[in-house]
Amino acid sequence: MSNFMKNRSEILFLYDIKDANPNGDPLDENKPRIDEETGINIVTDVRLKRTIRDYLMNFKNEEIFIREIRNEEGKLKTKEDRLNDLKIESPKELINKCIDIRLFGATTAIKNKTITFTGPVQFNFGRSLNKVNLTFVKGTTVMPSREAKGQGTFTGMYILPYSLICFYGIINENTAQHTQLSEDDVNLLLEAMWNGTKNLISRSKIGQMPRLLLKVNYKEENYHLGDLDKLIKIKDIDNIQEEKIRDIGDIELDASKLVETLNINKEKIESIDLKIDERVRINLEGLDTSIKINSISLN
Repeated sequence: MSNFMKNRSEILFLYDIKDANPNGDPLDENKPRIDEETGINIVTDVRLKRTIRDYLMNFKNEEIFIREIRNEEGKLKTKEDRLNDLKIESPKELINKCIDIRLFGATTAIKNKTITFTGPVQFNFGRSLNKVNLTFVKGTTVMPSREAKGQGTFTGMYILPYSLICFYGIINENTAQHTQLSEDDVNLLLEAMWNGTKNLISRSKIGQMPRLLLKVNYKEENYHLGDLDKLIKIKDIDNIQEEKIRDIGDIELDASKLVETLNINKEKIESIDLKIDERVRINLEGLDTSIKINSISLN
């Protein structure tokens, strides 16, 4: 590995989901998480990190430390079990072998000594830009259960007809030195966020689509703007019923505050990496031409 991260970056990531459950709460009937005061859909950072880990493992053949693996008795393996499986005997070996440690960090014990790696890549909870409408869908199964041999079994699941979710994250150049996070790792991170979201093909997740990925790279160390997720919204949202949005084509995104803030701070910005889905309506043409825009390349 080479080209360790030297300067700070901020990430803004938008994706949407239709007729599915982006992040169920196991303590509440696996319902999608919703802020009861605002009607906004919440997705944990753990869910996004799981998406990234799964993509890197399944599609890029990267070694992942934090995985759900069971032993021969069907019990979940511990971190100590994983260290033994990977034949890890030092912190350096763990960093070199596992990309998720370099990205997100972890706490584990190596040779009875507790080691804590603070992850340089951190996300807040994702929040939808629109109020959502929780829906319970009923159905039946063709094959009966043991208790109801003569008929099919009733089923049900909670879904959201539509949610446009916005995540905000920071890549900290200081902790990146400790985990030896490289530019190549970050490129894989961006690829995993975009393609991993699209490749979550399960009953509860099918229908997720990445819509916008923006990474602001700064010239200065120890500097970032913050709250980029607060600078983008659905245009004219006061004039529409948010709960009735059903498709990205129904709306236009207002990035005027984001563009204004980036322009004001242009002298501190090295470049912006950007990818926008072709169905998204958003106007970023007001960005100052002195800010270098790079198209995010996804292999």
